[in-house]
Amino acid sequence: MLVKLMLMKNIINKQFILSQILKDNKIDVSWKNFIGQEIKKDYFINLEKKVNKAYKNNIIYPQFKNIFKYLELNINDIKVVCIGQDPYHKANQATGLAFSVNDNIATPPSLRNIFKELENDLNIVKTNNSLDLWFRQGFFAINWFLTVEESKPLSHKDFGWEIWTNNLIKYIEANHKNKFIYLLWGSFAQKIINNIHINDERIIKSSHPSPLSSYRSFFGSKPFSKINNFLKCSKIKLINFDC
Repeated sequence: MLVKLMLMKNIINKQFILSQILKDNKIDVSWKNFIGQEIKKDYFINLEKKVNKAYKNNIIYPQFKNIFKYLELNINDIKVVCIGQDPYHKANQATGLAFSVNDNIATPPSLRNIFKELENDLNIVKTNNSLDLWFRQGFFAINWFLTVEESKPLSHKDFGWEIWTNNLIKYIEANHKNKFIYLLWGSFAQKIINNIHINDERIIKSSHPSPLSSYRSFFGSKPFSKINNFLKCSKIKLINFDC
């Protein structure tokens, strides 16, 4: 309780302005036009107010500075778009990349199943929880809703994040100069992409890696070898998943 009170005190003393972190020099210049057009729209102005207030008054994940971590990757370096739902909602888990957690954190069940399938597929035993090195190679793992209140999954699903992320996917489709593929785990991600009308040849899909659904079609789906087979056929450098 004392730790939580101290954390809330630190939050109260901070300034949270969502549009300011979009000016961070870590964000790749390839997103400049997208950011410039989105932050002027009414939905984003309302979204920003909600997010700023939430971070000011509650414990929200991921860390404010990491909300747009995935924009550190150049748009043309994206090789696979993997869509999650919303960030992990427990302390110190969410990193700004879907499914990934820091190495010093216990492996969440869905991520544990992802690693099981990785071993089954490519005989690779993952020795750390972070997907950052995958991300740096083009594994673009994003959540549809980018923020969440502690212990309240989907608590920010009505903030307007779905408009931002939907527009982001459309922007990638319109501006990406190379071939890339979608990795869709679960019905939520699959319904989203159905609405954007992506060619089935560019989609790898199965049930979600969650323990509640992984037995349906996730285990044995071999998504990692399928990704690299697509990249090989497209004459694009493969992703080294052994890291």
